[in-house]
Amino acid sequence: MVVGSENLDSADNQQERLSSEEARRWFLAGFVEGEGSVTVSIKRHGGNPFGLYIQPEFFVYQHRVRRELLEMAQEYFGAGRIRPKPGNPDVLVYSVMSRPVIRERVLPFLSACGRFSARVADYEKFAAVVRLLDAGLHRDPWGMSLIVEIAYSMNANGKQRRVPIADILGRIPRGHMPDALEPERRYGPTSVATRRARRNSNDLATQLTFGQPGSNTSA
Repeated sequence: MVVGSENLDSADNQQERLSSEEARRWFLAGFVEGEGSVTVSIKRHGGNPFGLYIQPEFFVYQHRVRRELLEMAQEYFGAGRIRPKPGNPDVLVYSVMSRPVIRERVLPFLSACGRFSARVADYEKFAAVVRLLDAGLHRDPWGMSLIVEIAYSMNANGKQRRVPIADILGRIPRGHMPDALEPERRYGPTSVATRRARRNSNDLATQLTFGQPGSNTSA
């Protein structure tokens, strides 16, 4: 009888721990919905393909008196840093900029908890950019152009970006802009790398569903 009681207590404790973890995850989902964001920064950098550096970023903001909420997010994802927001030291920013961490921890969280989010389209585009970068398509003019166009379609169609998309695309060789309707006219001579990019992007299509975050100047 005592053994049975101990087993029941153990099961109850395990269920309580699982429920607590699930509650924390959904609390964090609501916190991210209200105070978080995803973006794809595009920085000019002479040492990168086409002089552009693509940086996916995941942020959560909070007033400094509630720092413990950001520390909870940091503990949950097991990575990232907390620092004052530039120009506003009363606001703290929890940020994750490591692509492996975003791929392995942030994207699964957004996929599981962000399906009801008002920003679900941005989350999916964010995931698409990460996967395109993982596939190495940013090294090809076609792939880089696609990444830039996806990035500029996020967050109210890039309303807050300082650099017009035409200026960014102008750094990429002409004749390689993505156009599903007239690919041959837009691509011009088709390089081996461009053909590979097209094949790779088709392979990624099942994962990239959009309808269901020199100088170092950031766009």
